[in-house]
Amino acid sequence: MAARRSAFETRREFLAGFADDQDGLWSELVLEDERYPRYLREFWTSRQRQASSLHEISYRACYKPQLPRLFIGKLTRPGDRVYDPFSGRGTTALEAALLGRRTAANDINPLSEILARPRLAPPDPAAVARRLEEIPRDGAAGGDLDLSMFFHSRTEAEIRSLRRWFLDRAPLDELDAWIRMVATNRLTGHSPGFFSVYTLPPNQALGAEKQVQINARRNQVPEYRDTHALILKKTRQLLKGVTGEEIRCLREASRDAVFCTRDARRAEGIADASVQLTVTSPPFLDVVQYAQDNWLRCWFCGLDAAAVGRGITMSRTLEGWSEVMGAVFAELFRVTRPGGFVAFEVGEVRKGTVRLEEVVLPLGIRAGFRGLGILVNEQAFTKTANIWGVANNTDGTNSNRIVLFEKA
Repeated sequence: MAARRSAFETRREFLAGFADDQDGLWSELVLEDERYPRYLREFWTSRQRQASSLHEISYRACYKPQLPRLFIGKLTRPGDRVYDPFSGRGTTALEAALLGRRTAANDINPLSEILARPRLAPPDPAAVARRLEEIPRDGAAGGDLDLSMFFHSRTEAEIRSLRRWFLDRAPLDELDAWIRMVATNRLTGHSPGFFSVYTLPPNQALGAEKQVQINARRNQVPEYRDTHALILKKTRQLLKGVTGEEIRCLREASRDAVFCTRDARRAEGIADASVQLTVTSPPFLDVVQYAQDNWLRCWFCGLDAAAVGRGITMSRTLEGWSEVMGAVFAELFRVTRPGGFVAFEVGEVRKGTVRLEEVVLPLGIRAGFRGLGILVNEQAFTKTANIWGVANNTDGTNSNRIVLFEKA
């Protein structure tokens, strides 16, 4: 019993090291006679846009940059490799690079690399402006998809010209990759900064019929949006406040950055025992329809949205989800070096009735990791939740629940 109490105190001290003070609510989770501490508090600010402007790329179900920053700062040193097997918009990869770490990212959705890799090589806006002058604007509207409910005919022509430019030039150089990334992010949204007429959610396009209903309800018709001007404007916004030192770190990280488009259970592009820290958040059961959300982005980038959707884990049962995540942990054990860590974030699922952190902890232990405990970051209402029509503390993912592991 004394040894067990000592282990608990060590874990508790470890988790306490992530807080600036010792405030917070402690509890414990008992698993097979082992006690694991759980610490509840606000670990980072709930305010919006408190990180690098380079993160301001919308993507459904992404966490705030402050989450990976907390663990990168505590558990790695400059030059260590940081990995995310469910990379999404690339929050972990970008934050690691900004902090002088080497990056590795994987996501079965190829949009992930399209949105993430270019931000490791931020361009001079003047160079972007010159390249945009080379890109024609006169592509024909119509064709394979009816997009008239989203775009003015001149805007649609410009979008189709951009699309053809990128498809004809693959593989893209850094400037074209950046412009494609920005354009992909600006396709649809709720403000004049997007190419489309008003639509929600931002940049996860609804189906054509739904957009027709929105247009009728709002009595709106698509107006012309200058796509080249908006790309340049967004470029400047993304680069606002980025320091010379941060650009140096990003460029350094880009030299050996690893981006894989694989199933997270078989990320062969990540070398054995090469990762010091994994910070990730997997798909949460059947909450988010990634393929449905990204159909327009996939079209623009020449991807098959249906094929992308089939590859993404959307388990509807806890048993099925656990089976997949167990295999993911086995792969994480392979790529993590001794003394390395995994911070595995899960949110609230099904109105808080399913506590995935209590499912994740034994999965990691069975894979060979040592369980360290759980950090629950709980915050007040934020704008991000509101934009999805979610009421905080009732229906949404209102807390970050991070299970920490160590490869001893």
